[in-house]
Amino acid sequence: MSKAKIPTDLRQRLEEARLDSLALVRAIDRLDLSAVELPQQLLHELFELDADFAEALWALGQPPNALDYRAMVRDTLASLKRRPEVLEEFLARLPARAIQPLAAYRAAIRAALARADAYYEIPGHEEH
Repeated sequence: MSKAKIPTDLRQRLEEARLDSLALVRAIDRLDLSAVELPQQLLHELFELDADFAEALWALGQPPNALDYRAMVRDTLASLKRRPEVLEEFLARLPARAIQPLAAYRAAIRAALARADAYYEIPGHEEH
C-alpha cells in the first residue's frame, strides 16, 4: 500500500485518540483512587492502544515504501475501532464516586491540550 492509499482522516483520528488518552491519564492522576480501584488490565489495554496510535503517527512521518503501510493501516484501524469499547468498559468498572469528577477533569484537560501534544514521546517530534 502506498502512502497515497492511507485514509485521509487517519492522522486526525490518531491525534484525537492520543489527546483523549492523554486527558484520561492526567484526569485519573487527579482522582483519589487506589490502584485496587482501577481496572488494571483495562488500563493496560488502553496504554497499549495509545502506544499503537503513537507508533502509527510515527509511521506516517516515514518515507514512502519504508514500511508495510497496508499492515500499519489495518492494525491501526483495528485499534481505533477497539478503543471505544475498552474505554467504556474501563469507565464502567470505576467506583461510582469517580465518574463525575473524572468526566469534568477529562473535559477540562482535553480542552487545554494542543494538537502538538498528540506527538508526546514520538521520535522525530522535538516539540516535546
